[in-house]
Amino acid sequence: MSDEKKPFNNPFSQLGGLRDALPQGKPKPEKEHKGPARAVVRLERAGRRGKEVTVIEHLELPAIQRELWLKELKSALGCGGAFEDEAMVLQGDLRERVGKWLEKKGVRKVTVAN
Repeated sequence: MSDEKKPFNNPFSQLGGLRDALPQGKPKPEKEHKGPARAVVRLERAGRRGKEVTVIEHLELPAIQRELWLKELKSALGCGGAFEDEAMVLQGDLRERVGKWLEKKGVRKVTVAN
């Protein structure tokens, strides 16, 4: 037996160099990230000793994403906030600003209650 190895014949090895000569195809469109279907933003004072809070309800997001959104909201609006059950509660009357922020995040229908 000889120690010589037979050369491996790959019929596609020549094609690698021709890849740069191919015309460019259409770029794949980025998928639009759809936000939640709706959100209700309202002002609440009851049971809070007259302090105003903005409550965001019906925002159907996974728990991890809700926490990220609350953190972003608090830093964007410069206020405090927390969760109460399934609702996000922000300190102060921020209904208009929260509504605009939610629309930018892709919420399809934002209801701001007066």
